[in-house]
Amino acid sequence: MEQPRRVEHQLTDKGYVPVYTTNVVAQPWDQYSAEEHRTWALLFERQMALLPGRACDAFFDGLRRLQMSSERIPKFDDLNPILKAATGWELIAVEGLLPELTFFEHLANRRFPVTWWIRTAEQIDYISEPDLFHDLFGHVPLLLLPVFADYMQAYGEGGLKAARYGDEPLTELTRLYWYTVEFGLMNTPQGLRIYGSGILSSKGESLYSLESASPNRLGFALKRVMRTRYRIDTYQKTYFVIDSFEQLFRATVDPDFGPIYYDLKGVEAYPAGAVLDAERVYQRGNGMGWPADGDV
Repeated sequence: MEQPRRVEHQLTDKGYVPVYTTNVVAQPWDQYSAEEHRTWALLFERQMALLPGRACDAFFDGLRRLQMSSERIPKFDDLNPILKAATGWELIAVEGLLPELTFFEHLANRRFPVTWWIRTAEQIDYISEPDLFHDLFGHVPLLLLPVFADYMQAYGEGGLKAARYGDEPLTELTRLYWYTVEFGLMNTPQGLRIYGSGILSSKGESLYSLESASPNRLGFALKRVMRTRYRIDTYQKTYFVIDSFEQLFRATVDPDFGPIYYDLKGVEAYPAGAVLDAERVYQRGNGMGWPADGDV
């Protein structure tokens, strides 16, 4: 079998430039090196030592049911029967970052793309793009939760519909994904907990998102989130807090997004660090260390 490509962002004098691929490949599990398995083990053990008391209960339940461990990189073929039986999802191996419409198409059909390759030892603490650890450890456990699995499929369907309205709605939907699936927090009786994969897979952001005085932590409101810029190169200036996965599903699946796109058309986006009047504020960040520009 031909070795799948490792498609990575390209570093230029202006920073990292995304490189996209649409290829679906077979996970080359037998070709992972001992070093790659050690990298998985290091990342897994580090996060499992850090996340108790910080991550939501559904995440740990998913990990347990999938029987993920630090022993080795999981085989997608072992995980797919569990996912299929629980929520109808399956994992597909991809070579790197997907174009938006390709990504939406997979989600709409309950296929979750997982990058087949894992970061290098030199990238343990930071990588500019999703890799196998981010995708598999951060995203996949919650796909066993029916309401979240339904949300992800509905998001894919919504993305395909948004494409008919032009670039602006796609930007607004990207912000929604960023502030929920990637960097979302949840309010629980035990306090704030992490459910966003970008946080779950990051040692530094697992601590920063919950414990730093720098960022804002604000109550989730759909249009507010869709109007808010974000950061791709540093920790977030703002995290949005849901009350439950059911709230997230109702807020984003029940409404007709056509009128929402119409209401937001041409409306200026909020800076990533903005706090508005009359919104629920869990913490107003002190802004320490925030870059002055670079919101997207």
